[in-house]
Amino acid sequence: MPEEKTFYLETFGCQMNVHDSEKVIGALMQQGYRQVQTVEDAGLVLYNTCSIRDKAEQKVFHRLADFKKLQSQGKRFGVLGCVAQQEGARIFERAPHVSLVCGSASYRNLPHLIEELEAGTQRITGLDDRQTDETFETEFTARSNPYRGYITIIEGCDKFCAYCVVPYTRGKERSRTSDSVLREAQRMAEQGFTDIQLLGQNVNSYRDPSHRMSFAELLAAIGEVPGIRRVRFTTSHPRDFTRDIVDAMNAVPAVCNHVHLPVQSGASSTLKRMLREYTRDQYLERIAWMKASPREISLTTDVIVGFPGETDAEFEETISLLDEVGYDGVFSFKYSPRPNTPALNLPDSIPDEVKAQRLAILQERQRQIQAARNRRHLGENIEVMVEGYNSVRGQWIGRSAQNKTVNFVAAGAAPVPGGYYEVRITATFPNSLAGELQNTSWVPEQTFTAPPTLRVLQ
Repeated sequence: MPEEKTFYLETFGCQMNVHDSEKVIGALMQQGYRQVQTVEDAGLVLYNTCSIRDKAEQKVFHRLADFKKLQSQGKRFGVLGCVAQQEGARIFERAPHVSLVCGSASYRNLPHLIEELEAGTQRITGLDDRQTDETFETEFTARSNPYRGYITIIEGCDKFCAYCVVPYTRGKERSRTSDSVLREAQRMAEQGFTDIQLLGQNVNSYRDPSHRMSFAELLAAIGEVPGIRRVRFTTSHPRDFTRDIVDAMNAVPAVCNHVHLPVQSGASSTLKRMLREYTRDQYLERIAWMKASPREISLTTDVIVGFPGETDAEFEETISLLDEVGYDGVFSFKYSPRPNTPALNLPDSIPDEVKAQRLAILQERQRQIQAARNRRHLGENIEVMVEGYNSVRGQWIGRSAQNKTVNFVAAGAAPVPGGYYEVRITATFPNSLAGELQNTSWVPEQTFTAPPTLRVLQ
């Protein structure tokens, strides 16, 4: 290790991985490390990985291969997260220059693992059995955003969908107590955070170990914490999506009117092969609850095309579902086989070119739907939380409660990042809205400067 301890961390994957990286950063800074922005400047190079899709996994190994030549400069390399948990010590065979392999359930042990590296250990693994409940937060967490923060309320997954590797990399479902979550939210509000996002592989599968609160009750309670203006949650599983979640949105204005509810396919027959535990009609029942809400709820989803055995007719059912629901956003992917999953026993007989064609058709149809849905906002005043400034375009960037990106111009005084402002929508696009800052505004009492370096958990 160089005399000055420096590290570079690159994150692949979902918001849970982003939050996991905040834990890693906090742990390393507590050990005296300084984060740098390039691999060349770092003594320790870390990749926090995702294994949901083969493409993400291969990207990590390609990146490791690219930087193998830097090993001669005394750099050490580590693989963290889902690929680390999935592959374990086999990573050393594929990338012999890697020194550290650590799964997400073991980040609380990261300081000890780093000490072993510093002492000269050439290869070290931290792979928890993922059955422990001590995996939610580390003692130190570096928040990367001074006004929006994440709280993991449930880890792991018990659903075992046929295509998904998460139960094998993140382990069984384990929930934090509601008291623990509320204390975390209150501390964050006191530090100036106004936007809280609850995280979980299936966040609405939350089961309070103390049996005090349901997921919907926890949402409402966090939304009523003084200082918190927005509460979000992701990702929800349709099987566990209950009507009282919509009731919480209606009762507590701080609970954002946006739901990400992955459907994966519009055909009940495909859903059955996927082991998704619901039918198209059951999914649409939940959509109906949200469409009946007095608040307009923005809906987004995930879709997999080309799952083994998917017929042309089943694919058309997915396209018709897009039309019936009218999603505000869709994350769509081609099916790729993942290790240990039940779908490996199904013949993947759909050619890649057919998968690619179906994906293109779906994405184009969804682009049309999004363009039409966004046009409905033309002329509206929307509350936006400011996130930053695009100097190239001369526009401020913000996000609405419905999780829509809003780019806007400000004729007068510059808005404050982290503040909430009214923006009149003057133009719409498939993936964003554009507008002009209005006079009415609300800015948090705290003046935001730099993110807090460390947050110490009590």
